[in-house]
Amino acid sequence: MPDDVAIPVAGLRVGHWTGDGTGVTVVLPPEGTVGAGEVRGGAPATREIALLEPGRTVSRVDAVVLAGGSAFGLAAADGVMRFLAERGQGFPTAGGPVPIVPAACVFDLVEEGDIRPRADHGHAAATAAADGQSTPTGRIGVGRGATVGKWRGREYAVPGGFGAAVARCDEAHLIAFAVVNAIGDVIADDGSVVAGSTAPAGAPAFPVDTPFEEEGANTTLVVVATDAVCDKLACHLLAQSAHDGMARALRPAHTRFDGDLAIALATGAVEAHLDRLRAVAAEVVAEAIRIAPR
Repeated sequence: MPDDVAIPVAGLRVGHWTGDGTGVTVVLPPEGTVGAGEVRGGAPATREIALLEPGRTVSRVDAVVLAGGSAFGLAAADGVMRFLAERGQGFPTAGGPVPIVPAACVFDLVEEGDIRPRADHGHAAATAAADGQSTPTGRIGVGRGATVGKWRGREYAVPGGFGAAVARCDEAHLIAFAVVNAIGDVIADDGSVVAGSTAPAGAPAFPVDTPFEEEGANTTLVVVATDAVCDKLACHLLAQSAHDGMARALRPAHTRFDGDLAIALATGAVEAHLDRLRAVAAEVVAEAIRIAPR
């Protein structure tokens, strides 16, 4: 397993709750963080993702929840909402602060056993994030039950996981977090397979006798965070570039059977050239994906 990855974006914290075959990972940005996102996979399990579109009114993000358990795991966000509400954090309203907590889940129901992420697990991950100045990678948190290489049959899958990687762009820092539960293989920069299907040579892709409910059991989720100054539209463009990183490191990516999602967060501490930032975002996301199954 790779060493812990230090978080270079000031104020950003990450925490995990890890079960026997599933888990929850929570990203807590500092107050005032702007966020946007984009879904390109055909089978997402999400909550509060529509408000990340660039034309929506609210631009702040108080936490991002990544969980196993498929749509059942969205319950973990309730615990993170409670964690933030206990601290008075959220979008101000006449009825009090309302935490803005986008959430997305991967399908690990085959691996999870009898435990599915609940609100208490989300609260535990958020509590762990309060001191999360670095993060381990591998089979931890949301990556606990992740698998990859299922496009030639689920029986040939290998473990996926949770990855993180850092980079610099001008004076800005970036960090990418990725939970890799893809139907495809993880591909190195030179085109070799980092982790992928163990099917014999010549095995067909997407076997015709595989039911959709087995094919549609995959997802790669990415959060890329920076301390650069970005408005909501710029964050949306960063999220698009994060998907470029997915396409470089996964083969195939963005299929009908994946729920691929990228969220970009910007804390606004330093200036950086947006297009250079986008180019680096694609690279750091690809690296985080390649680290996840190691």
